Formats: sequence, structure tokens, C-alpha cells
Amino acid sequence: MADYLTGYSLDSTDLLDSLVATERLLIIQDLDGVCMGLVRDPLTRVIERRYIAAAARLAGRFYVLTNGEHIGRRGVNSLIENALVDPSHAREQGLYLPGLAAGGVQLQDRYAEVSHPGVSDAELQFLLEVPAQAETFLRRRLAAAPYEIDEPLLSTLVSSAVLDNRVSPTLNLNVFYQQFKASPSIYCRLQQDVAEFMAALHLQAADRALDASFFTHLAPNSGRDEHGHERLKLADENNAGTTDFQFMLSGAIKEVGLLVLLNHYYFGQTGAYPLGADFNPRQAPHTQAELLKLASDKFDPQFMPRIVGVGDTLSSHVQQGSGEVLRGGSDRGFLQLIQALGELFEQDNKLIYIDSSAGEVRRPGVDATFLQRRKAEPALEPWAALTGITDAADPLRLDLIFSGGHQQYVEFFCALAERIGNPR
Repeated sequence: MADYLTGYSLDSTDLLDSLVATERLLIIQDLDGVCMGLVRDPLTRVIERRYIAAAARLAGRFYVLTNGEHIGRRGVNSLIENALVDPSHAREQGLYLPGLAAGGVQLQDRYAEVSHPGVSDAELQFLLEVPAQAETFLRRRLAAAPYEIDEPLLSTLVSSAVLDNRVSPTLNLNVFYQQFKASPSIYCRLQQDVAEFMAALHLQAADRALDASFFTHLAPNSGRDEHGHERLKLADENNAGTTDFQFMLSGAIKEVGLLVLLNHYYFGQTGAYPLGADFNPRQAPHTQAELLKLASDKFDPQFMPRIVGVGDTLSSHVQQGSGEVLRGGSDRGFLQLIQALGELFEQDNKLIYIDSSAGEVRRPGVDATFLQRRKAEPALEPWAALTGITDAADPLRLDLIFSGGHQQYVEFFCALAERIGNPR
């Protein structure tokens, strides 16, 4: 039976019942757009208290895997503290979200014990200098033609756009997409200008013998080119294209982080790290084939959990001229690896997609009405409902779609935690 006949469901009832009955369960979940709304300014994000409590009840069965960060002014830890009546309860009761941030190089437990395994002092110092350079670049560029933004608006926009994350400094162009939405060609020019700025940072790093230390992560993107670099997704009339330009440490990619999290899961189950206590994304292979080989060699099938992957950033579009289908999205890699691990270890892994298009960031949305018709017409192909997200030839197959966005997913997550009960 074709995968699309059984996947792409809008009904979470059966999956909820199935997960409650699963003996070894591991949920690996993105954050922005998944358990909280997508916003133009990360400082305005809000996370629900009930979600925090549910995550704590799922301790041992739940990790986050995000390109954002745990710490700092824009980190998720501050959102946790702001959501609580008494912020000190976060550390006392272990209410922080465990898992990997910055793509995989920032590790945290429930008590906010944070480390950056495999990262050198020289790399940390270079990263510390990036936000100031980004601010200087934006100020100079945006004051000139064709942008010509005057003060005090310029200062306001730059302050929102430069994210001073500790190990993944980022330029977030959402505020500029809003500023130039009446002139999309100007916004596309800014996307290209920022891409050139990121390239210049890599040249600086090379001058300091750090040429292999970093890469630029683009979110959303259009997959990778023949050199392995992520492709810029230019804006069009329907979405903002690439909005986040993240200067990240090499190896900080989510699919590698997935194996790091499994390594820690196995330690919780067996008391031993199959990949070694110091295993980190910077020393791991990067291709799916190599990662699967490593998993096959090191992970005991007896303790392999059923994995549920949750994300909201996938893209698929046809390139003009060549007709080539470009697939990308920062959640694609780790979701595909979860799918492949399920096949390798004969586990019924599940992939959940959250439609985050109702947030402040324009993205392709799901046509829920069309998908709903599939209940009466099960042979109906789902692709028309998922334009810009996935396609008929996409090897990634989504099992469940929350068309109601993060609010609907939070309801599901809390219901799951309630039924599973207290953490082991």
C-alpha cells in the first residue's frame, strides 16, 4: 500500500492511544513553531506553563532538538522562568527543557546544567564577536540605497534582527520582511546582502585558522548544493523565504544531534553510553548512511525506543527553469533519520508535522479541508494540500499533521503526559 494512503492524518486519537501503550518511547521535538508560536522577535515568545509541566512528567522520554539556544537573553530558559509563578522553581523542580540547542552543540539537562562539548575557546571567542559585526554591517548597509532607513527606526529594526546567541549568533530578517513587504525585490536584495556578509565571516575565521569551525545555517532553505552548502530560499509572493541566517559551529546539525540524544537515552536505560560519554556532534559523521551505520554498530536493538519526531520546518518547491525539486527545511534531516532508524531497527517511529503558518512568519500552510476529504476518499493523494512543504517524490513521509498549529500540539502533548503519568 502506498505510504500516502495511511499517512498525512489529521486525527491524533489513534496515535495518542498507541504512544500511551508504548513501553520504550522517546519524543524528540523542535521548539519554535511547535510548542510556541512563530514570532518576528524572539523576545516576545511565550511558552505555556502546562506544557512545561507536561515535559517534566515525560522526563526520560522527551528531548528538545533546536537551532535556537537554551541560554542568554533570547534563550528558551528565560521563557520557562517567565512562565512560572516563582522562577526559582525551574531549577529546584527540574522544569527546564532537556536536550540539544544550537543545532546540537549546546547540551542541557532538566536543571539547566549547560555544556558545549567539543567547542574550543578560540571558537567561542570568535562567536562572541559576531553580533557586534552584524550590527555594524546592518547599520551601514540599511542606511544606504536602496534601503535608506532613517533613525530611530533603523536602531529598532537592527536591535530586533541581531540575535546575540552564545554559540549560534543569528540575523533574523523577519522585521525587514514586514518593513519591505510592499517592495519584495528590495527584501530579496537584503537576503543576498546578508548571505554575502556571512561569507565574509567565514573568510575572517579562515584568517584565524578556524576555516573548518563554522557553517551558515539558513532557515528555511532549499536543501543543499553540490558542495553541501545550504541554498538560500528567496522570498516570493507567498512566503518570506530564508529569514534566519545562523553562524553555527561545524557539526551542529540536527540529524547528528539525534544520535547524541540517543546516546544519552541509552545511558538512562542501561547506565552506559554506547557511543562514549564524550561523544558530540563535532566528532560524528554527517551523512545519513554513515549515521545509520554508526547506530547499527553501537545501539543495542533491545533498548532502541520508538521515536516520535516533531517539527514544523520543511520545504519543497520546483526550481524555475530546470524543474528540479529542491527540498529543505531545518527539521528535514533529523525527521528523515528518525524515519530511517525506524526501518533499520523495526520500530514504528512516527513523524509529526506542525503547521506553523498562522504565526507572524509567513510560511506555506496545510490545506486541512482537502486532507479532511481523505477520510471519505482514502485514495486521494495529499500533495495538493501540502504545496511548498512536501511532494509526491519526497522520501520523507509525514504520519500526523497538526493543522491547528502549536496550540493543537500542546493539547496533544499535555494529554499524552497526563495519561502516561509520573516520570520513571
